[in-house]
Amino acid sequence: MNALQEFQTVARAGGFVDVEECGDGTVLWLRKEIPDVATKTHQRICMDSSLKSATLYWMNVLGKIDSKTFRTSASLQEWIALHPAT
Repeated sequence: MNALQEFQTVARAGGFVDVEECGDGTVLWLRKEIPDVATKTHQRICMDSSLKSATLYWMNVLGKIDSKTFRTSASLQEWIALHPAT
């Protein structure tokens, strides 16, 4: 399985749904299906097959955008498990 497919599998299992695909299919955006309770916003994730990474974006309680980049689907899966939807 290629890197983009592995990230997609992990993200969908974590509650993310498709938003759009860009760059001839090399970049895929997903968003969390359920918005965060505190900020009322949806987490978003950008998966880039050419960089073999996924970057997760979310709004913190101060209203600022935070992000974290993952180089493996296992590290994304671990992060999602540690930050369940509230």
